[in-house]
Amino acid sequence: MTEEYKLATQALHGGQEPDPTTNSRAVPIYATTSYVFNDTDHAANLFALGEFGNIYSRLMNPTNDVLEKRIAALDGGAAALSFASGQAAINAAILTIAHSGQNIISSTSLYGGTWTLFTQTFSKLGIEVRFFDPSEPEKINDLVDENSRCVYFASLGNPKNDVPDFEKISKISHDHGLPVICDNTVMTPFLLRPIEHGIDIVIHSTTKFIGGHGVHIGGVIVDSGNFKWADNPEKWPEFCSPTPSYNGVVLEEALRPIGNIAYIIHIRTHWLRDTGAAMSPFAAWATIQGVETLHLRMPRHSENAQKIAEFLNNHDQVEWVNYPGLQTHPDHERANKYLPDGKGAVIGFGIKGGKQSAINFINNVKLLSHLANIGDAKTLVIHPASTTHSQLTEEEQKETGVNPEYIRLSIGLEDFEDIKNDINQALS
Repeated sequence: MTEEYKLATQALHGGQEPDPTTNSRAVPIYATTSYVFNDTDHAANLFALGEFGNIYSRLMNPTNDVLEKRIAALDGGAAALSFASGQAAINAAILTIAHSGQNIISSTSLYGGTWTLFTQTFSKLGIEVRFFDPSEPEKINDLVDENSRCVYFASLGNPKNDVPDFEKISKISHDHGLPVICDNTVMTPFLLRPIEHGIDIVIHSTTKFIGGHGVHIGGVIVDSGNFKWADNPEKWPEFCSPTPSYNGVVLEEALRPIGNIAYIIHIRTHWLRDTGAAMSPFAAWATIQGVETLHLRMPRHSENAQKIAEFLNNHDQVEWVNYPGLQTHPDHERANKYLPDGKGAVIGFGIKGGKQSAINFINNVKLLSHLANIGDAKTLVIHPASTTHSQLTEEEQKETGVNPEYIRLSIGLEDFEDIKNDINQALS
């Protein structure tokens, strides 16, 4: 797909030509485990990374390939890789470069599952996670040492709804020679393209807005191709030293004629190969259907969310509203800078009466769906303190933006009046 096409066109055509065998216009579901080799030389070249091609669907699949190329095009990245879940994508993105005895620097504004991964599972693997408040990115300077491997944050805190200073975080991280990883699940490439603000690696849970219809779990890593691993080969032996499992090939050298994609190829040929968290071809196909309407859905999500936030902000049963589209939000000015096309669909608000009133509200909604997800075409609601963030201590909940009366809304595509009326009757 040539680069002159705009994002909406890329969402429909990126990474795909009509199927060469059948002339199918839609992306086929290639439901196959493996692929026939042309001859023994062809097979040997594929296994030695001498050429790209299909070997086994744990490593690559033509349906997944279209999804990966399409999301890479939307994000402005060099290459992408799909996974069975967003959590698997986060895990692979970090464990490819962080190992026992090393550390990563992370924002405190994290999704509950990511917080648990970082604080519980990574510690068992010998990886330390050092946290900074994203409102104070200069604190990164105090946390970095010779064993630091990356800086990680979310483009919009879920559920904290804070907007970080992308450019400042990127500059500080790059000054220390560290790549920056950003989870852009909540915004998607149609509201924010982090690579344009200095981010090196972007992660999406495609389960959410990219898929958009709550039908399949998935994740994607996008490599910008901008971070120069070869500038410090001793720090990054994963890409700059011989790879034993591929007859000593040095990925940085072997891939240089193609582009700076050693990071994403290493993940495919090592982490995905060895741990097997592959997205299924059906999941990739289902996600592609969501991608094709993403440019239409995200503006409507944001438009509805802005109206609902303003409605809640003026409601006598509501204590406070957390949405970056409101002028009262502490990051509103930064949101206007980085998110001019919409502030997203996630709203947090505190209901008067505390935790019990929050529970009563959720038990009385009719149109809204009470479930543990965001990014569906339908409007969703949950009480994070007792569900998605219940495994956190009270102090940890506060750090991620959760308190007892907090209610999280993921605003869908229904008629605004119907969403508003259901919220109003539940508040009453």
